[in-house]
Amino acid sequence: MGTTTTTTSLDAGGEDRVMAAAQQIVKSLNTAKEVREDMLLIFSSFDNRLSNITNLIKKDSDSTGVRFDAAEKVILRRNSSSSNPDTSRHSLPWEDSPHEAAEYLSAVDEILKLVVDVSIRSDNEIMDRAEAAVQLAMSRLEDEFRLILIKNTVPLDAEGLYGSIRRVSLSFAANEGEIDEEFESFGEVDSVRGCFHDRGASLGDDLCVDLINAYAVVELKEIADRMIRSGYEKECVQTYSNVRRDALDEYLVILGVEKLSIEEVQKIEWKALDEKMKKWIQAIKITVRVLLSGEKRLCDQIFNGFDSIKEICFSETAKGCVMQLLNFGEAVAIGKRSSEKLFRILDMYDVLADALLDLEMMITDEFLCSEAKGVLSGLGEAAKGTFVEFENAVKSEASKKPMQNGEIHPLTRYVMNYVKLLVDYSKTLNLLLESDEDEEDDGLQSEDSELETTTPFAKRLLLLISSLESNLEEKSKLYEDGALHCIFLMNNILYIVQKVKDSELGKLLGDNWVRKRRGQVRQYATSYLRACWMKALYCLKDEGIGSSSNNASKVTLKERFKNFNACFEEIYRIQTGWKVPDPQLHEELRISISEKVIPAYRSFMGRFGSQLESGRNSGKYIKYTPEDLENYLLDLFEGSPLILHQMRRKNS
Repeated sequence: MGTTTTTTSLDAGGEDRVMAAAQQIVKSLNTAKEVREDMLLIFSSFDNRLSNITNLIKKDSDSTGVRFDAAEKVILRRNSSSSNPDTSRHSLPWEDSPHEAAEYLSAVDEILKLVVDVSIRSDNEIMDRAEAAVQLAMSRLEDEFRLILIKNTVPLDAEGLYGSIRRVSLSFAANEGEIDEEFESFGEVDSVRGCFHDRGASLGDDLCVDLINAYAVVELKEIADRMIRSGYEKECVQTYSNVRRDALDEYLVILGVEKLSIEEVQKIEWKALDEKMKKWIQAIKITVRVLLSGEKRLCDQIFNGFDSIKEICFSETAKGCVMQLLNFGEAVAIGKRSSEKLFRILDMYDVLADALLDLEMMITDEFLCSEAKGVLSGLGEAAKGTFVEFENAVKSEASKKPMQNGEIHPLTRYVMNYVKLLVDYSKTLNLLLESDEDEEDDGLQSEDSELETTTPFAKRLLLLISSLESNLEEKSKLYEDGALHCIFLMNNILYIVQKVKDSELGKLLGDNWVRKRRGQVRQYATSYLRACWMKALYCLKDEGIGSSSNNASKVTLKERFKNFNACFEEIYRIQTGWKVPDPQLHEELRISISEKVIPAYRSFMGRFGSQLESGRNSGKYIKYTPEDLENYLLDLFEGSPLILHQMRRKNS
């Protein structure tokens, strides 16, 4: 009785709460639609407050069906128009009709939401229709995804990228001359034109480009989200990777990187290969620092929230382009070794070593990282092997034709310019040569024992230059003239010293090394004076002349002056054709000669000249004044042979 009174006193709000509670209880049981309806009908038989439950059931069912029909209609309509050749298949609703695009995506969302509803899942007919609609929608979205990717790919501005980076060129001057085959290319380059080794360029840390138009990224993410939620992540990843992989391939073409097999690379002539190596170096920098970082950023944006998928997408996209670059690097690493390739190989090693750090941060694919490390190791071995080849070539270079004027040998120019450039790679070479250090220690000369504690590269440089000096010593023996032998060694050793002193080589080899070589130059200068001028100076000695003015003494004096003139004229004729290119050495030699010859000649004339000047034909014997000789000495070592005119002094 009390219960009935209480029940009849409930208001309409109470009935709503009871009804909602009943519906929630049944829904939480996650049962089929028919079972849910039966349970609610049972509830209504116990309490008249649930008497209108059947109307609600019907209303809810009708509402779900209407929503599904509306969503299905949108999908079918849009797919029908897109498959009709008379309509604009290539007109993207995502760009041309944002309202229709939004409506289509909403319809997809609606169906995806409804198919998880138990009431729908228990209806086989609706589920079949839903699956068909989702399949149609995903096909459509896949097409749109592909087209948006293609249409919004931003062309690569290679000129703009190259314009934003700093170029570094190293001078590699040379000089004409005959040389062995190993150094043949050097002999074709003269010192005026020089030869330049372009180390490439450095990319700025903040260099960033959009690979896809920014406004399209949002649309792509909208599509990717639906495809992944629908279980079509495989199709989404494949579509994305295919399009972006093709784009990266096209970017490499723009950067000048061709698809070449290892065999094709190894058949390329050096000059053409050098150009391809330079382009590869630039391509590695731009690919890793700009393109792949941009692709990584793009994957993060489009597949945000799906970590494993975005990693797969990035790896699949990057793999082809990275492997193409690595294949070229491998071909160079295993190719024929020759000295001119060393700098470019070192450039390739350095740029790949830097790129590898970035690659390991971006790529989780262990295979790709392992391949990159393998190629890097191969380039390192190629650099070491090429350096050894160069060392051996310097030791064994055996050209037998001497420099006609005693000038700097092409081998000296080549080697010193070569090692001067190598200093720029000290850090890399120390790393690569460290493992070979013990093998080379025995070759160090005792006089350079202070270098035993220095870097591996400095030790190898010392050995290399020592080999060059030994080779030059052998080449100096080709000169029959002892004086020219000395001039040749002076020129070459001084050139070596200057190249060391005026570059970073000086820091590596040390001041003591430079002082010892300068001492050698002075020793050869002394040897030159002894070999060349002793005969002329002997003519100016007093021995055998006597102090009287008898005929025998005059005959001896005439012979002495005549012999001196002949010696001087012969030296002048020959040594004006010799070449001492260093101005300071040229001047020091002239002064040394003058200090020995001119005072001796002036003294000899002062003591004995008067005995001949009073006689007939005195000009035949006393042809030159000390001042004449001083002036003629200025013509020596200019590289242009001259002949003294037969100047005769008038009889007094």
